[in-house]
Amino acid sequence: MEKALRSCSARPFTHSIRPVNPHRATQIVMQCTSPQNTQVAGRKHRVVFLGTPEVAAGVLQDLLSAAQKPDAAFEVALVVSQPGKPKGRGNRAVAIPSPVEALARDSGLLGPDQILCPARAREEDFLRRLEELQPDLAITAAYGNMLPQRFLDIPKYGTLNVHPSLLPKYRGAAPVQRALEDGVNETGVSVAYTVLACDAGPVLVQQRVPVDQDDTAPELLQRLFQLGGQLLLQRLPDVWAGRGPQIAVPQDESQVLHAAKLSRDESVLDFSSTQGHVLHNRVRAFAGWPGTSATFLLQDEASGETEAVDIKIVKTRASPPAAASEAAYSWSWPAPASGGAEGGSAAAVVFSGDSMLVPCAGGTWLEVWQVQPPTKKVMSVKDFRNGLRGKRLLLPPPRLPPTSPTTKPREPSAV
Repeated sequence: MEKALRSCSARPFTHSIRPVNPHRATQIVMQCTSPQNTQVAGRKHRVVFLGTPEVAAGVLQDLLSAAQKPDAAFEVALVVSQPGKPKGRGNRAVAIPSPVEALARDSGLLGPDQILCPARAREEDFLRRLEELQPDLAITAAYGNMLPQRFLDIPKYGTLNVHPSLLPKYRGAAPVQRALEDGVNETGVSVAYTVLACDAGPVLVQQRVPVDQDDTAPELLQRLFQLGGQLLLQRLPDVWAGRGPQIAVPQDESQVLHAAKLSRDESVLDFSSTQGHVLHNRVRAFAGWPGTSATFLLQDEASGETEAVDIKIVKTRASPPAAASEAAYSWSWPAPASGGAEGGSAAAVVFSGDSMLVPCAGGTWLEVWQVQPPTKKVMSVKDFRNGLRGKRLLLPPPRLPPTSPTTKPREPSAV
């Protein structure tokens, strides 16, 4: 069992979970019955929590706080997280605990043998430990490992997952990021039973949340997981009373959308072939990881010589301000040459106030507010412009690939 119990040393961990504005969400009421505290005779219900990142630590904190109340019907008997990621090189590498592991240790409510970090949830030692514990309920939130059927068969009341989407929409690894990339104006959070098929179990409760057009993935993830933790606690009395399976609503398979894992290959922005609002959605969807970047040209105003530079695009808006010059609006991309050759001349980026306007396909623009040049920290466009020092910022002329077809914007995949 040594392998299953192995975990890294803890470091201080703080949370910055923002409170949810009740006016920004409208709950979907599926069914309601009077909650009853059906505590097992002689002991509280045993809960196993599985999660890894900071948003999952917020859910764990809610569970630990609720379990400390005098009338609590459950206890958090075990916390499971992915192993910490090594930092450093060679023999000096140190494993940094995940936010969930760090919180569990710093809480002082769990012993070392109650915090496990197996590499895989199918490890024999880990599954035996679960079978010995005989938990009443397992709860997952952004755990990051697939759960085998043997695991799902152990908890008396099953396994509940906090998923940041309105299931069956956006099942999969990146529900918030893909929703933002699609430009949705509403999403939500679901608490659903876990089955072998990914995010396909019956939904115990959902709540809708409006999406602002400047929301980023880290901001929206935090908000949804906090709300999901609250919904979970509200429905636990129904679970203890055995009403969960009757309340839960099966998902409509005809409405399924998949949210594929993000790839670094998707993070490169092409202004000449993509419209500004599409690029804005990608920037805010990919905020955090992997981020977005684009290739620009720096032209020396004295010599006219240019050099290519990759700049990370950190914060954007889809619509430029009314104060942008009329000349900027009248600009359009020149037709690219065939066969992959460059066509026309490089396009100038327009600086306007504290932002810069980047010309995009279809006569649209992307307003950029924060960037990160190579080897530099994230900075405002105003500071970036001040550091150009006699250089102009240009976009390379558009190109057509010699053989591959024109790339189209990603569309949600349906089953």
